[in-house]
Amino acid sequence: MESTEHLTYERDGATAIVTMNRPEAKNALSLPMLVGMADAWEEIDGNDDIRCAILTGAGGTFCAGMDLKAMGGDQPEKYKARQAADPDLHWQALLRHYSLKKPLIAAVEGYALAGGFEVALSCDLIVASEEAAFGLPEVTRGLVAAAGGLLRLPRRIPYHLAMEVALTGDRIPAPQLHRAGLINRLVPPGQALAVAVDLARRLSQNAPLALAATKRVIVESADWPEDEQFARQNEITGPVFGSADAVEGAAAFAEKRPPVWRGQ
Repeated sequence: MESTEHLTYERDGATAIVTMNRPEAKNALSLPMLVGMADAWEEIDGNDDIRCAILTGAGGTFCAGMDLKAMGGDQPEKYKARQAADPDLHWQALLRHYSLKKPLIAAVEGYALAGGFEVALSCDLIVASEEAAFGLPEVTRGLVAAAGGLLRLPRRIPYHLAMEVALTGDRIPAPQLHRAGLINRLVPPGQALAVAVDLARRLSQNAPLALAATKRVIVESADWPEDEQFARQNEITGPVFGSADAVEGAAAFAEKRPPVWRGQ
């Protein structure tokens, strides 16, 4: 796909980089941005040449949340028509009603607040600047973090810390969340995207079918009954063991060479 208003889309080899691009508004979520994000997820999942994706923000900020003023104002007809045709577009863009099949890394500088924090929580890995701050300030505005923040946060960090974040609405510094296990890489300011690109390249060296199946098992297994867990896992992983890539992986190991994955 091409870059659109308020969103840029580019490729770095097998990595897709999606950048929220409203730096003058701290990358607050607008309708054009949400439309672009929804399209980006579909492009990434549908393109076999893409192995991994990164979500980041322009201008030293990840995302300050939903731009309520912009969402309530006049919008170009093409975006209004798209929203009218797809009432769930908002939630798909924020990955509430859509789970990306491929690994998604959040590269966070500055603020990740409200919907910005919620979309970061929907990512599989988080790389964050030491100066970044995260928060769910909805309660301070008479609102609720309903785009996944209240559901995902307690599964990512200890219960009482999740309660503090959600009930106070305070901004929590990245080092504290790194200690709590939410952030994979804590990096110097300005280095989040570069480190995320390196991490994406590392993931992209692995077999695409295995990556997708591994992510799917981890994401979906949270509510599987204990007596069904292995059977359900086998439904997802069985085709991987019988794939051409599994044969290639064994052959490459035996021949002491890098594998050539075909995603088959």
